[in-house]
Amino acid sequence: MVNLGKGLSVADLDALIGDRDHLGFLNTRNVLYRELGMKANPPGREQALELMSKNPNLIKRPLSVQGGTVVAGFARDELAALCAG
Repeated sequence: MVNLGKGLSVADLDALIGDRDHLGFLNTRNVLYRELGMKANPPGREQALELMSKNPNLIKRPLSVQGGTVVAGFARDELAALCAG
């Protein structure tokens, strides 16, 4: 698990997300997500990383990491595979 209490830098987020789709790491239930209309107008990667860095609650939780595998949110099958491996 990644502790998001203090947030992550843009560089740390970029490394963590890697070549994955950054939109999958956005918390769609977050107020800022709705206020900025991100569903209709998704932010580009750079803007999303900057926003998530400044607003850690905008990052989907839990954020689980094991080796090179990263799971954002409660994706049961992915989390089960992460725990099993």
